[in-house]
Amino acid sequence: MNHMKFETPDLTAQNIEKLAALFPGCVTEGPDGHGGLKKAVNFDLLKQLLSDAVLEGDEAYEFTWVGKKAAIVEANKPIRKTLRPCPEESKNWDTTENLYIEGDNLEVLKLLQEAYLGKVKMIYIDPPYNTGHDFIYNDRFEMDKQEYDQQIGLFDEEGNKNFVENSESNPRFHSDWCSMMYPRLMLARNMLSDDGVIFISIDDVEVNDLRKIADEIFGASNFVASIIWEKKYAPANDAKWLSDNHDYILLYAKNKSLWHPQLLPRSDEMNSRYTNRDNDSRGPWKAADMTVKSYSAAYDYPITTPSGRIVKPAQGRCWNTSKENFEKLVLDNRIWFGDNGDNVPAVKKFLTEVQEGVVPMTIWKYSDVGHSQEGRQEVKKLFDNNGFFDGPKPVRLLDRMLTIANLGTDSIVLDFFSGSATTAHAVMQLNAKDGGHRKFIMVQLPEPCDEKSEAYKAGYKNICEIGKERIRRSGEKIKEKNFLITQNLDIGFRVLKLDSTNMEDVYYSAQEYSQQMLQNMASNIKSDRTDLDLLFGCLLDWGLPLSMPHHSEQMEGCTIHTYNEDDLIACFDANVPESVIREIARRKPLRAVFRDSSFATSPEKINVGEIFKLLAPETRVKVI
Repeated sequence: MNHMKFETPDLTAQNIEKLAALFPGCVTEGPDGHGGLKKAVNFDLLKQLLSDAVLEGDEAYEFTWVGKKAAIVEANKPIRKTLRPCPEESKNWDTTENLYIEGDNLEVLKLLQEAYLGKVKMIYIDPPYNTGHDFIYNDRFEMDKQEYDQQIGLFDEEGNKNFVENSESNPRFHSDWCSMMYPRLMLARNMLSDDGVIFISIDDVEVNDLRKIADEIFGASNFVASIIWEKKYAPANDAKWLSDNHDYILLYAKNKSLWHPQLLPRSDEMNSRYTNRDNDSRGPWKAADMTVKSYSAAYDYPITTPSGRIVKPAQGRCWNTSKENFEKLVLDNRIWFGDNGDNVPAVKKFLTEVQEGVVPMTIWKYSDVGHSQEGRQEVKKLFDNNGFFDGPKPVRLLDRMLTIANLGTDSIVLDFFSGSATTAHAVMQLNAKDGGHRKFIMVQLPEPCDEKSEAYKAGYKNICEIGKERIRRSGEKIKEKNFLITQNLDIGFRVLKLDSTNMEDVYYSAQEYSQQMLQNMASNIKSDRTDLDLLFGCLLDWGLPLSMPHHSEQMEGCTIHTYNEDDLIACFDANVPESVIREIARRKPLRAVFRDSSFATSPEKINVGEIFKLLAPETRVKVI
C-alpha cells in the first residue's frame, strides 16, 4: 500500500485552531525558536491518525510537557534566601510551636527541607486550579544576581515578584501549571514521614495532569483514592453545560504499606439500626442474612423453626455455616426466627461486636463535610460579616482529612498553599476536642488584594494579612467556647518571612575592589539584620526546627541566646569577652554560634576553639 507523503507546514494560529477542531489530540505546545513556547502540531501523531498502518517510531508510556526537565532541576537548585522572624506580627511568640511563613512556597520548601525532612505526618494543599484566572509565576531562581535581575517582568522596581494570570490563551497554559506543581510536590514528598499522607484539592481542569504528576512523584502504588467532594448543595442554573457541583481530593501515602486510615465515627443513624427485640442481655442487635450464593451441599440442610416449620435456603444458595455450628448458635441465643418463631433464621449481630468506626468512603457529601458556602460563612462570622475570601474550604472538610490521616496527638500538619488558613483553624479545633498538641506550618505567598476589594478597604493589603488574622480570631473563639478544656491549647503562631540571605552579596571581581570598598565591607552580615535574624538563619543552616523555645539573657553586657535548652547557644555581639565565651562553653551546648566581629583579632578567634576543646569538646562551634 502506498502511504501518503506528509510535509511539516508552517501553520498559522488560525489554521492550528481549525486543526484542533478536527484532531484535538494533535495540538500541543512546542518551542517557538526564540526561547519561548507556541501552540504547535504533533505531526507524527497526525500522520498516524490519517494512516491505516502502524508507522515506525519510538513509543513510550510517559507524561511530559515542555519544561518538565527544567522543573525537575528546579527542585534541586540551591537558593540564597533565609527566613526572617517577625515577632511583632506573631501570637505567643515565646511559647507557640506553630509557624506561619510568608513567601514563595517553592523557596520556603527548600529552606525547610533539612529541618523537617521526614517529620510531617500530613500535608494538605489547595493549589491554583488553573481555571484561566489563576496567578502562575516564574520559578527561575538563579544564583547570579545580574542574571536574576534581568528576568523581565518577574520583579517590580522594589524587587517584589509580579503575578501573571495564566489565561487559556497562553500557549503554555498547561505546561506552566505542571512546571509550577512538579518541584513543589517533589520537595513536599521529602518532608512527609514514612507513614505520612498528602491530600490535594483540584477540579476537572487539571485533575488528570495532577494524577500523572503525583503518580510519578509518590509512586502509582501509593495512590490511595480520588475523593469526590460535593462542594455545592444546589444546581447552578446559569451553567453553560452541566452544573459543576464537585471537586476532587487526591490522596497519596508516602508508603501505603505503612499507613492506614483512621476509621470515622459511627453516626447515630447507623447505631439506630440495632434494636433489642428479645431483651438480650448482650444489648442491641440486628438480624443478618444467613445464606450465601457460593453453594455447598454440606451447607444445604433443612432447619426446623420454633413454630415447627421446615425451611431451606432458596435455590442455588446455602447456609453460611455448618449444621453443627448452627446448633451451637441456637443454644447461644444468636439465631432469630422472628417475633412469632416462624421466619427463616437470621444471625444476631450485636452492636458491641461491631468495629468502633466506619471505613471512609470516596464520596464526601456536603451534609457530612460542609460546602463552599459554609466555608465562606465561617470566614464572614470571624470578620464581622465581611466575606474576604471566595470559596474557602470549610473546617469540617479539613477535619475529615485530619481524622482519616490517622494523626498522632503531636503530629505536624503542613499546608503550603495556605490561603484563608482553614487548615490552621481545623488543627486548633481538633486539638481542642481531644487535648492534642498537633502543630501546623502554614506557607502563603503574599498575593496582593485587589484595591477595589472589601479586604483591601478594610486594611488587608495581601492574603497573608487575612490568613494571620483568621488564625488569631478563630483561636480565640475556640478557646472561649471550651475554656476549661483548652487551658494549654496552642492558638499562637510564629511569623517568618522569606528574604534574601543574611550575608552580604559580592558581585565584584578581585580587580574591582578598592581600599574604601574593603573598609565598607568589614562585616560580612547585612546591616539591617538583627540577632534574631541571625539566630534563625543558623537554625536553617543546622536543620533545626523553627518552633522550639528560645530565650535571651544579659551577661557582662552581651546578649546570650539559648534555643531549646542547650541545643544551641549564640552570641552575636562585637568583642565578646573571654569570660563570656568560657561561660557558654561550661554550659556544654550541642552547638555554639558567634559572628566574625565577635573577635577583634584572629588570635582571639583561634582561642575560642581552644576554650571549647578544653571545656566542651563535644560542642560544634560556628562563626558566621
